[in-house]
Amino acid sequence: MALYSSHAGRPRVKTLRNSIIFIALLLFALATIFPIYFMVISSFADPVEAGAVSYSILPSKFTFASFKYFFDYSEYSYRWILNSLIVATTVMVSNVIFASMAGYAFSKLHFKGRGVLFAVLLVSMMIPYQVTQVPLYILVVNVFNLQNTYSALIMPGIVTVYNIFLAKQFMGSIPNEIMESAKIEGCSQFTIYWRIILPLSKTVLAVMAILTFMDSWNTFFWPLLVTNTMDMQTIQLGLKNFRFANTTFIAPMMAGATISALPMFILFFSLQKYFLEGVTVGAVKG
Repeated sequence: MALYSSHAGRPRVKTLRNSIIFIALLLFALATIFPIYFMVISSFADPVEAGAVSYSILPSKFTFASFKYFFDYSEYSYRWILNSLIVATTVMVSNVIFASMAGYAFSKLHFKGRGVLFAVLLVSMMIPYQVTQVPLYILVVNVFNLQNTYSALIMPGIVTVYNIFLAKQFMGSIPNEIMESAKIEGCSQFTIYWRIILPLSKTVLAVMAILTFMDSWNTFFWPLLVTNTMDMQTIQLGLKNFRFANTTFIAPMMAGATISALPMFILFFSLQKYFLEGVTVGAVKG
């Protein structure tokens, strides 16, 4: 039944109910949007207000000086953004490629041990991310000697079990009759995957791309472990350089945070159509 469907009853009760629902949803929306609003508004404050103890919803004046201060603060400010773009884009592309391949194999190919292997992958999803940080750090830094390199930032996230699971579940819903018809026409497994399965999986691929890019772009702890020079820091690590023992440069930090949020907004709105389709897949039976 729709939220605002008309039905027999007292009009005042229905109006009161709808008003309460509307107000509740509005409050949740404001609570969600307010941190973003505060970040953007604070980025237009004067850098002189950096050490101010009191915070206001509106700055005393609007200026782009904090954005200029962010880029002039360090010679590596542009490098931080470039590093994040390189790492997040590479991780996103690798996940879309390898996770879709694995999802196709688990959903459409029959091989010995498929169920056991997929069960092992699902079990690994239950292990908290923080638990694997110590052995992963030892492997990357002490065994492979990759500290302070792009490889150290990219390799741990080159493909995730969650994306494999997501691709497998979606591709499993594609009718097998399509594959059988392609095999009759002489298509190889790779041709079926590339020409048929991937075009039909645009929705889940877009969801994987958005979620993976956002996760890699916002990662703070792992880059903090494996980088030791400012030129290899990502934008999230670069923002911590505006915080000192006795004060924090709020406005320039918020300016950097606003800049760091732009790629995610651009990616989301460019793939919004497919992302919304992916959210509602299976919600309505046709």
